[in-house]
Amino acid sequence: MSNDTNVDGPSPDDDGTPPDEEDSSADAAPPADDGTTADSPSGGSDETDSDAVESPGDTEDAGGDSGPGPDADPEDPLERSLEKLEDGIEDADAAAVDAHDADEDDEIETVEDLGSTVEVDPGVEIDEEIAEDDLLGGLQIDSTADIEVPDRLVDQVIGQDEARDIIIKAAKQRRHVMMIGSPGTGKSMLAKAMSQLLPKEDLQDVLVYHNPDDGNEPKVRTVPAGKGEQIIEAHKEEARKRNQMRSILMWIIIAIVVVYALFAGQILLGILAAGIIWLIFRYTSRGMDAMVPNMIVNNGEQRTAPFEDATGAHAGALLGDVRHDPFQSGGMETPSHDRVEPGSIHKSNKGVLFVDEINTLDVRTQQKLMTAIQEGEFAITGQSERSSGAMVQTEPVPCDFVMIAAGNLDAMENMHPALRSRIKGYGYEVYMDDTIEDTPEMRRKYARFVAQEVERDGRLPHFTHEAVEEVILEAKRRAGRKEHLTLLFRNLGGLVRVAGDIARAEDAEFTSRDHVLQAKSRSRSIEQQLADDYIERRKDYELQVNEGGVEGRVNGLAVMGEDSGIMLPVMAEIAPAQGQGQVIATGKLKEMAEESVQNVSAIIKKFSDVNLSEKDVHIQFVQAGQQGVDGDSASITVATAVISALEDIPVDQSVAMTGSLSVRGDVLPVGGVTHKIEAAAKAGCTKVIIPRTNEQDVMIEDEYEDMIEIIPCSNISEVLDVALMGEPKKDSLVDRLKQITGSAFESQVNTGTGTGTGGSNPSPQ
Repeated sequence: MSNDTNVDGPSPDDDGTPPDEEDSSADAAPPADDGTTADSPSGGSDETDSDAVESPGDTEDAGGDSGPGPDADPEDPLERSLEKLEDGIEDADAAAVDAHDADEDDEIETVEDLGSTVEVDPGVEIDEEIAEDDLLGGLQIDSTADIEVPDRLVDQVIGQDEARDIIIKAAKQRRHVMMIGSPGTGKSMLAKAMSQLLPKEDLQDVLVYHNPDDGNEPKVRTVPAGKGEQIIEAHKEEARKRNQMRSILMWIIIAIVVVYALFAGQILLGILAAGIIWLIFRYTSRGMDAMVPNMIVNNGEQRTAPFEDATGAHAGALLGDVRHDPFQSGGMETPSHDRVEPGSIHKSNKGVLFVDEINTLDVRTQQKLMTAIQEGEFAITGQSERSSGAMVQTEPVPCDFVMIAAGNLDAMENMHPALRSRIKGYGYEVYMDDTIEDTPEMRRKYARFVAQEVERDGRLPHFTHEAVEEVILEAKRRAGRKEHLTLLFRNLGGLVRVAGDIARAEDAEFTSRDHVLQAKSRSRSIEQQLADDYIERRKDYELQVNEGGVEGRVNGLAVMGEDSGIMLPVMAEIAPAQGQGQVIATGKLKEMAEESVQNVSAIIKKFSDVNLSEKDVHIQFVQAGQQGVDGDSASITVATAVISALEDIPVDQSVAMTGSLSVRGDVLPVGGVTHKIEAAAKAGCTKVIIPRTNEQDVMIEDEYEDMIEIIPCSNISEVLDVALMGEPKKDSLVDRLKQITGSAFESQVNTGTGTGTGGSNPSPQ
C-alpha cells in the first residue's frame, strides 16, 4: 500500500472534472446493475455488507491517496452510496464556489487595488484647505457614524504601510513572514488579513481510518472540503444497518437456543448459552463501529483560507496528539484512529499559522515545526511517553500552511536559528514601526480607527467630532515625538473603549470629549498610578524638596513603564579616600546607568581642580525602588550633583532635569520627556531642564503649561548655569566649563553633526 498523502489536493482534468469524480472509489464507482441506489446502499447479502465495511481499510482509498487502490471493489455498496451523495452536491458546490469567486473579484480586482483610504457617507466632504491644521485632516463629520469602515482587514490596517505591502506580496506568492515589533502594533491583525488574501486553494477535509493491518498506524485520506461529512454519514449508515441485521440475527439465534433448551429441559443451560451468544455479538459489533473514519479537519463550512492562532500552544495543540486510552483490552478500548487529535499546523492547511512570541516555544517543538514547514506534512503521534497514544503514529497529515511568526525584539534571541533561516530563506522579515509621521491623511485614518473600534465592539456609542480630536491629540502625545502619531493601537483602543463605556454608563447618545478626558484619567497604567502615589507619599513625608538650595542634591526625572513619569532625587557626597579614590553609586544601578556614572566622572576629572584620586565620590539614587535605575537619562543629574558637592555650590531645588551626557559635556536626547515634565509639575517644581534636541518632542497637557517652565540646554555649562545658585562661585565655574566644552560643542553644531540637529535616538529612560 502507498503511504503518500495528497497534500496539494486534486486538480481538475482537461475536461474540468475533478479527479475524485473519475478516479476515487468513493466518488466514481458506476451504479450497479442490480439497481442499488443511495437510498438502498446495502443491496446485497450479509457477506457483501461485511466486505463493504472493511474496504476503506483494505484499499488505497483509506490511505494517503484520495484515489482508489488496485484492489478496490467497483461493486462496493459503500462506494455506490457515496457516488450519489457526492454527485448531488457537486453542482451546488461548484455554483457556490463560482459565486464566492465572483464576489471576491468584485471586492478586489488586483492586489495593487488594496488600500486604506477613508470612505465617508455621501454628502460628507473633506476640506483640503484646512486639512493641514485640522486635527481630523479636514474630515467634515458630526460623529464616527459618518465614516464607512472597510469590510476587509487589510483595508483597516493603519500606518504599517511597509508591513502591509509585504503581507500582500507574501499572500500572493505564499511566502512565510516574521514580524518583529512592540506589542499592539497590529501583527495579529495583519496575519488575519493575510488569510483573506491567500490565493484560491482547494480546501480539504482530512479523514483518519482504522488500519486493519496495524491498529497503531491509522491511515489518512484527504477529500475535497464538504465531502468528509457525507463519507462519515455513509459509513455510519452502513454500520447501523449491519448492526441492525446482526442484532436481528442474534435474537433469532438466542430464540432458537432458548426454545431448544425448553424442549430439552435444560433451562439454565439455555440461558447461559443465550448470554454467551449475546456477549459474542456485542464484542464483535465494536469491530464494525471501528470502521467509521474520524474527520480531524473539517473545512465543509470554510470558504476562505483557514487562520489558526497557535500563540502559547503546547506541543500537542500545535503538532497534534493522540488521546490516552485507559481501557486498552477486553473489547472496551477506543480504536486508535478515533483518538487522533489534529494540531494547529494541520488545521491551518492551505491557510495561515500565526505564532506570536515564537521564542517561548520549546526548542524541540520549534525543530518539529521547521520539519512541518519543510515537508508540508507531519504525522500525528502521542506527545506523552506514558500515554497509550505514544504507540500510535498516523500516516503523514497535510500541513501546507503559510507561517507568520511574531514577537518583540528579544524573540530573535531565543528563536531556533534553523527555523528563522527557514522563514527568512522562503519569505520576509519586517520590523513594525512604533510611530508614523503626522499628516492630514493619517489623521483621517485615525478618525476611521475610532470608527473601527466602535463597530468592532458593537456596544459603544459613536464618538463626536470633538471626541475624535481628543483621541488624536492623545495619539500625538503617546508618540513621544513631534509631528508623529503613535502606532500602538491596542493601548489607544483601550482608551476608546473606556471612553465609550463611560458614555454608555451615562446612557449618552454619543461619546463626547468630556468622556475621553475622563477615560484618560481612569485608564492610567499601573506604573502611572504608582508614580502618582509615590509623589503624594513623598509630599506627605517631606521627602520631596522643591524650593531653596541644597549642595549635592538634584531633582532628577525618570519614567516607569512606558508612559509614567516620576521625580527621582540624586545626592552626591565627597569624602577622603582611604586608598585609591573611586566613584561609588548606590540605588540598584543597571549596566547602562553605571556606564553613565563613569562618563560623568570623566567630565569631572577634566575640569575640577580637586584631585579625585584622593577622594571617594558617593552617589545615591534616593528611593530608586526594587526595579533600580536603567538607562543614562540621569547623566546630567549625576554630574550636577557631583559638581555641586565638589564646589560647595547649592542646587536650586525648584529645578528638575533629565538628559544624557557625552564625555565631552554635550547634553544628548532621552526618551519619555513629556511624561517627565508632567511629573516635575506634579511634584511642585517650577523649572525643568531637558535636552535641546528633545524640545520638539514635548506634548504636555494644557493644565501643566502654566505650572512649569521648560528650559532646553545643549551642554553641561548651560545646565549648571540654570541649576546652580550663588552667583560669584557659579559664574566662575560655568566660565571654566565653557572653555572646556564650548569649542567641541560649537564645532559639532556648525557641521550639523552634534546635538544641534533635530534627529535623535532617545534612550528608554
